Order: sequence, then structure tokens, then C-alpha cells
Amino acid sequence: MPSSIPRSAAVSSVVAAALAAGLLAGAGTASAADVRIHDIQGTTRTSPLVGQQVTGVTGIVTGVRTYGSRGFWIQDPQGDDDSATSEGLFVFTSSVPTVAVGDAVRVNGTVTEYVPGGLNSGNQSLTQLSRPTITVQSSGNPVPAPVTIDEESVPDAYAPEGAPAAGGSINGLTLDPETYALDYYESLEGTNVRIGTSRVVGATDPYSELWVTVKPWENRSERGGALYGSYTAQNTGRLQIQSLTPIAQQPFPTANVGDVLADGAEGPLDFNQFGGYTLTARKLGTVVDGGLEREVTEPQHKNELAVATYNVENLDPSDPQEKFDALAKAVVENLSAPDIVALEEIQDDNGAKNDGTVGAEQTLKKFTEAIVAAGGPSYAWRSVDPENNKDGGEPGGNIRQVFLFNPQRVDFIDRPGGDATTATGVVEGAYGRAELTHSPGRIDPANTAWENSRKPLAGEFVFRGRTVFVVANHFGSKGGDESLTSHHQPPNRSSEAKRLLQAQAVNAFVKDVLAVQKQADVIVLGDINDFEFSATTEALTDGGALYPAVKSLPVDERYSYVYQGNSQVLDQILTSPGVHHFEYDSVHINAEFADQNSDHDPQVLRFRP
Repeated sequence: MPSSIPRSAAVSSVVAAALAAGLLAGAGTASAADVRIHDIQGTTRTSPLVGQQVTGVTGIVTGVRTYGSRGFWIQDPQGDDDSATSEGLFVFTSSVPTVAVGDAVRVNGTVTEYVPGGLNSGNQSLTQLSRPTITVQSSGNPVPAPVTIDEESVPDAYAPEGAPAAGGSINGLTLDPETYALDYYESLEGTNVRIGTSRVVGATDPYSELWVTVKPWENRSERGGALYGSYTAQNTGRLQIQSLTPIAQQPFPTANVGDVLADGAEGPLDFNQFGGYTLTARKLGTVVDGGLEREVTEPQHKNELAVATYNVENLDPSDPQEKFDALAKAVVENLSAPDIVALEEIQDDNGAKNDGTVGAEQTLKKFTEAIVAAGGPSYAWRSVDPENNKDGGEPGGNIRQVFLFNPQRVDFIDRPGGDATTATGVVEGAYGRAELTHSPGRIDPANTAWENSRKPLAGEFVFRGRTVFVVANHFGSKGGDESLTSHHQPPNRSSEAKRLLQAQAVNAFVKDVLAVQKQADVIVLGDINDFEFSATTEALTDGGALYPAVKSLPVDERYSYVYQGNSQVLDQILTSPGVHHFEYDSVHINAEFADQNSDHDPQVLRFRP
């Protein structure tokens, strides 16, 4: 969804209810007449005058937004010398504003705290004037000089810890902009700011936004991104950039990670649902190409088995042939045609049409034919169709994991009986070797951990006479988690509870295999939807059953996804102790680019079973 959205009456009513309940702030003691902007902004995240009608608020217009959340920003050119109080303020007009940049205005209105995404989102609020009456006193005035945001001004510490008595909220804490980055940005809410030439750390997205960093050396990745390597490495220099000029009038620049936004940007600092603090650019620099190229992994040697995971983002037959061709080309050229490819987000044969269809034969036929056309092998496939609308994802889409395998290199051991509700198990076969009871089969599908979520797909393969067990996963998403800019610090990550249970179930299955055959080769892979340092990964590796292969990479190469300017790990391949001397590659072909075939980067592991 776009980052700037209309602020509906429904949202206003939610905020009004919150005000009545005292959830955002109580009424202040300052006079509602003849107040200045810094009186409205106050020294905390919420206004001391929230809910009050104020009159005679004066300022110079610094930016006008005619689309999305329509309104304009004003700024008092005469500050109060208090670094905690902003001198800028958003005036929400709902309709297209009739003022222009440089107008000196006098505004009456109601002080409100708008929470982008609603109160349950955990987002901070934006202080604004609503239902305004506006008088233009003069035009053509100089815009107040911008505050420069740079590596010197932004603190290294991210946020204060929330007050326990306030449920972990930082809303009531006095801002300390010299100590905490979030406090610094909040102290500039609505203020005219500028950044100089800055590196792009989040590619231009479909909603005409990009991310830069004002701290060139903060957790820099090998290819120019900003690494998110722990819950305390939030990357304080990140800032989202939007344009105040409608796209119809001026196209937004296209940028990849590692490009440079020359001459930076200048405009009011906003706060929105889909990125937090955002420089809404009145002036926007130009993008200088950093020369980022899509990576190509090494091909496997004759005696090496190459296993990959790739989230192909809701692939179904209704997608354009160009998407199939691009994904196929990536498998053949960038991934060097792995022997086994675990696919995530393969949809059923009619995609999001919600009519009970669950089979995916046409999706897979179209994809494998595209791979052959791209010069790749004729992959066979195995999967288990889900129950209709029981595995989450897009309603009607019935996404699932699928194994592609090259039958010229790998044999698949078919053991019938696996279906959507029947669990595969582990038994002892000939010579004390582990075998699956169903291959392909699902792991513990009745476990409540998989409710409305993709069930793991297990398969038994043979390469050069050696059995390899592969488990393809797509764990529960991070939907419902609070953002890094939440008013709760640390933010609530409610989605972790489900993934923790899922990880425990997969870990238990791997232990079952290893209990029968201690040195069995087991590969657990897929869209784990969690970091290499997370509790989810810890649960997967419990007891030494698995090792997260991404940790074999240099730190500055550990990522598969870019979210809000943070390069992070979501896709993983984990190995059992019997898998020795492997090579691992996070193949960066999507996440850092504005032109994406998927939002995930595939992962490849090569080893000798």
C-alpha cells in the first residue's frame, strides 16, 4: 500500500475515542489562544494541547501535499531554542490545499494525534491540526532554512526503553534528541529538513519511495546496503524519501541499493504508516548509478549436490509470461541450475480465484517449460496439495512449497500416502538407515503451529547412492509485528510466537531422523521469515540438530531481503551435522533492485553427500 493514505473519518473516530480514554495524551494547561507551533508540539511525542481548539497559529508554508493525505506543513521561523520541541506542523485539509509554499498563514484548528495504521498498529502518532480555517497573510516569503540531518546530528543509540508503567511506551518520555535517533527525528516532526548526497539502501518501490542512509559506514553491506544484524542494530541513519510532486507531473527516480542520491533532498519531515519518519521532498536530487549487478553463483562440481530455495512470490498461470521467463532465467543462469530447488509461494492453477481449486499442475508445467526454454534442465517436481484456504497466503491462492529436481542428477524416492492431513514420519530401513514413511509428505500437519500457515514439505532424495532428506518450509509471516519506529520500545513482535512453535516442530522431526541415523544428511530450507539471530533460528538449531549455513558467510553478505532500508535474513538453509564442507551463497538478484522478479533473494548450498 502507498505510504501516504487518506485519513478517513473512521480513523479520526478511533483517535477521538483514544483521546477520550486518555490513551494518547491528556489536555494541557497552555492557553488555546495565540499559541505557537512549539507549544502544540511540546517536548514529548504527543501534544500537551491534544483535543483542544487553537487559534492564531502562524507559520510559513514549507510543503504542500495534493494527493494521498492532503494538507500542508507550516513552520515558525522564530524558534524557542528548545531542541526537544519541533517548529514544524502538518495541517490536514482533507481536500487539495489552496496555499502555496512561501505563504505566511494564520491557522485555527483542532490539535489531534493521528496514528497511521490505527491504534492497534503500535505506531507513533503524528501531531497535526485538523478541521482548519486558514488565512493567508502574505505570499512569496522565504522558507525557513532547513535543518541538516547527517551522520553528525543523528545519535548512534536508537531509542530509549519504554516506561514499564506505560506498557513499554515511550510516548510520555521527554524527548532527548542528543541521545536517541528516534527522539531526534521526532523533535523535527513537521520541520523543513535536508540531507546531502546519500547512499541508497532501499530500492525504489512500486509506491515511489526509496530509502537512504545519512551514515555512510553504519553496518554497510558488501553491496552498499545497511545490514540488520541484531535487534539492536536498527541503523539509525536510515530515512525514507518520498516526493511532494505528483508522479503525473514528475516521475520519481528509479534507484537500486548502492546508488547515490546526489544533492540529497529537502522538505518537511513526515511520519507515516509504511516507513515511519519520511522526508517528503520539495526538492529532490538525482540518482547516480552505482553499477549494482545481479549475482551469479558458481556451478556445482560433478560430485557436488546443489540445493536451493527460492520464494517466487505468488506465482500462478495468470502471471505474465515475462515473470515466468525471468524467474526461469534466474534459476538457469544466476543459480546455475541447482539439482534440487525448493520453491515457496507456488499458487494453484487459477491463482487468487477462490473457487476451491488446489492443484498446481499448470503453474508448475508453465514454470518448468520456461526453465527448459531458458536452456535449463527438464525439472521434475513433487509436492502435496493443501486443503483449500487452510495454508494462509492470498485467499484462493493456496500457496505451497514444491520440490523441483533434475532427474538426470537426482532420484526422488516416492513413498506414497502423503496428503494434506497425513503426517510423514521416520522409520529405520535397511542397514539402519532412516527412511520417510511418506515422500513427499508433510511434517506434523495437525499441529496447531501450522494453523492457517504453510506446512513443511519433506522429501527423500538420492544423489550418487547417498540419501539426502530435504525439508522445504515457509514459516508464518511477520504480519502483526510492530515497526522499529513503534511507540513501544522495544517493539512488540507478536508473530514470533507462531514461528517458534513451527521451528520446534521441524527441529523435532530432524531429531527423529538423526535418532535413527546419526550422520544422515538433512537439509532444512525455505522462507523462514526470521533472522539468523532470532529465537526461531535458535529453536531450529536446538540440540545441535541443525546449523544455519548463512552464518558461514562474512557478516556483510548475510541477507536475503531488504525491508525499509534494512538488509536482513529471512530465507535460510540449515544443515545437519552430517553435512560437511559445504559452500553457501545468498544470490543477490532481487531484493536490492527496483526491478524485481520476486522480493526475496534465492539461497544455494553445495556439498558432497
